[in-house]
Amino acid sequence: MGSGDLARGRAIAGVYPRPVTRPLPASSLLSPALSLPALFALSGLGCALTCAGCTSTTPPPVTASPVCVDADPAEEAPAVALDAEAQAEADEAARVEWIRGHYDKREVRIPMRDGKTLFTAVYTPKASWREALDAELGEGHERLPILLFRTPYRVAPYGEDEFPAKLGPHEQMLRDGYIFAYQDVRGRFMSEGEFVNMTPHVDDKKSDADIDESSDTFDTVEWLLANVEGHNGRVGQWGISYPGFYSAAGMVEAHPALVAVSPQAPIADWWYDDFHHNGAFFLPHLFNFIASFGVVREELTTEWPPRFQHGTPDGYQFFLDLGPVANANARHFHGSIPFWNEVVAHPNYDDFWQARNLIPHLREVAPAVLTVGGWYDAEDLYGPLAIHAAIERQDPDSRNTLVMGPWRHGGWARGDGDHLGDAHFGSPTSLHYRPFVERRFFAVELEHPSARDYAECGALPTAYVFETGAMRWRQFDTWPPKDASAGALYLGAGTGDRLTPHGSLVAKAPTERKAFESFTSDPAYPVPFTTDVDKGMTREYMTDDQRFASRRPDVLTYVSDPLDAPLTLAGPVDAQLWVSTSQRDADWVVKLIDVYPGDAEDHEHLARGQHMGGAQMMVRSEVLRGRFRDDPSQPKPFVPNKATELTVHLQDVLHTFAPGHRVMIQIQSTWFPLMDRNPQSWVENIYEAEAEDFVTAEHRVYRDAKHPSVIRFSTLPTPALDVELGEGIGALRCGPG
Repeated sequence: MGSGDLARGRAIAGVYPRPVTRPLPASSLLSPALSLPALFALSGLGCALTCAGCTSTTPPPVTASPVCVDADPAEEAPAVALDAEAQAEADEAARVEWIRGHYDKREVRIPMRDGKTLFTAVYTPKASWREALDAELGEGHERLPILLFRTPYRVAPYGEDEFPAKLGPHEQMLRDGYIFAYQDVRGRFMSEGEFVNMTPHVDDKKSDADIDESSDTFDTVEWLLANVEGHNGRVGQWGISYPGFYSAAGMVEAHPALVAVSPQAPIADWWYDDFHHNGAFFLPHLFNFIASFGVVREELTTEWPPRFQHGTPDGYQFFLDLGPVANANARHFHGSIPFWNEVVAHPNYDDFWQARNLIPHLREVAPAVLTVGGWYDAEDLYGPLAIHAAIERQDPDSRNTLVMGPWRHGGWARGDGDHLGDAHFGSPTSLHYRPFVERRFFAVELEHPSARDYAECGALPTAYVFETGAMRWRQFDTWPPKDASAGALYLGAGTGDRLTPHGSLVAKAPTERKAFESFTSDPAYPVPFTTDVDKGMTREYMTDDQRFASRRPDVLTYVSDPLDAPLTLAGPVDAQLWVSTSQRDADWVVKLIDVYPGDAEDHEHLARGQHMGGAQMMVRSEVLRGRFRDDPSQPKPFVPNKATELTVHLQDVLHTFAPGHRVMIQIQSTWFPLMDRNPQSWVENIYEAEAEDFVTAEHRVYRDAKHPSVIRFSTLPTPALDVELGEGIGALRCGPG
């Protein structure tokens, strides 16, 4: 069907029955620029157009498989494989034509208070379609809210006669009909001005020259209200990852018309998100991203710089061959990437990084806020938790909801969300989130006509959180839950069990006079973070089976007895360790792992050769660069061989260890190439370490009466899994159809 057919006013509800309960092609579900290093569109597969029994629809047909339902898979598979790429292209082309037939596009330059202009593409539902929506669904579509998306990743396609294959947070909101405004942020692509990474917020603006992302958002909203017809005076904003930061920054000193904001996987502080984790440098994540993103723009452009060519798919070998971090400039960047230069010039949490911390500025947040994150977000787990907590603490009267699902980075906006890697979640969590949480939030807060679908619904809970392990949603009045009880597991002696070659996890504090485990850490042979061959940070590593690591001699393993009853951890997890090193610096990686019983059943999503029997599924992991154990701004060497206390904050979880499972803790000092290698000798600026600075060291982890190493957490009573779910337990179901 072409744009002429669509323009005759056919109501979109006739094309898509409400609600969407099946997965749409992945190409329709992506929001722009979901990931920092993954900047290029994905596409989904429908059934091949040439298959017998396939029917053509606009938008393209929804299928779970590229094989037609009435075809013999064995006979049709070769043709399907050949036609898959063509089908994906046809799906995307059909969506482009659908949007062209329903939306008008206008490209504008919006002036900021300092005189610079920001390139913005505005998509407005056609008048004929608004009339059709009124006729089909009820009145109210003559004036619609505006949804703003600000991005450093470009708002392609450029040109008023060029249309994208997707608009809005997801497909269902596209067909509801919003006014969408997409903007290149200051200094990126077609927008004027100077781009500054994680633009520091200016609290005291003395003149029009004092600009930041808050002021640019304010000026954008002001212009849209004055120059876009057919709006209802209410504006929302959303974004994932870096655009999530722009959303969070936009709600500081917000325009009065900006009434609903959803920072999703937002960056809050780059000392704890993305490229740093408690001071440890996530090397491939920044290297791969900044090699393209960080290239200096010489003039306004619509094109990306070329991607970096590693010359191999093996990231472990590439970054091992790179040697010290200083070689990145010497061999590859040659000083041409300004932000890389800034990172390596600021190895500590100094004024440069502190100025880029958004958290202190989240005061008097006027818009309603829906902060979204994924428990398995390898890039920005800290951001959503910290932003939600900051608003609760600094603006307790705000309407502030946190959603944490079992997702990877941006996983709620694409795919089904029923599994990640080898972890299975029991239901399509992403398909649930979109209509029952995200669509509801924006429809109600922006007074969109679709809010009538939620007329009988109350307010969203303060925290709507997926309980991994138990595979269910839970609702809380606060996060972390206020009725959680303190719990602890101490590192103890090994029992001779094959799973406890090093030690055990026990409820009682140790009484031994002197006890420890030791291992040799050699930067030349670092522990891999995954068994996958990949150039960067894999999206599945946070759910990977850790059996490969527990078999390394430089990984300490502590395991509990099989549980007699379920154990539910809710909220922060901290590893309070007593350690020592024979050198003067060390990194400390701690993993919380759910060990499945040997007879655990497999599920359909396992990769070839993988089994759940005896699986060591990672629940949470984190690292502390030891020099920052007391103060991230004041690095301090270890005294060789002296027992020293430190705490590794593993961030939050909501996870239930089932009866028969075991709790495991792994401790190691390398995690490569996910994080850079610590030379272990003392170097003032670790990024200036030379090859001869990298030395082996003996590390110890103590577990005696004077030096009790302990894992601290909070627990909740675990509702039975086989009873009808009561209030506060289970998925939100109030909404359409």
